[in-house]
Amino acid sequence: MSENQRSRDVFDAIADPTRRRLMEMLTEEEEVPLHELTSQFEMGRTAVSKHLTILKEANLVVDRKVGRETRYRLNASPLQEVQDWVAFYSKFWSINMMRLDQLLKEEEE
Repeated sequence: MSENQRSRDVFDAIADPTRRRLMEMLTEEEEVPLHELTSQFEMGRTAVSKHLTILKEANLVVDRKVGRETRYRLNASPLQEVQDWVAFYSKFWSINMMRLDQLLKEEEE
């Protein structure tokens, strides 16, 4: 698979706290240059770029060149998969908590 065709699982991409912080930073402005993102971390530009590449492979960020500068912006639509997954388990736990509540009420009677 070529570099441009690679895709990464959204859950894998958001598993790292650095990548989640990068995504949070990208919600604050429409586009953010790499040097501004890098300045917020105690790691080098290469390390931040690697994290951004993983987010890009998961289609969570989009980049564009402006002269010699690369700017990044968030693409939150793949997070719908995460929201759907969480919603399923939220419903699962709600149903089970209601059942437990019902059992406890029946036991009290």
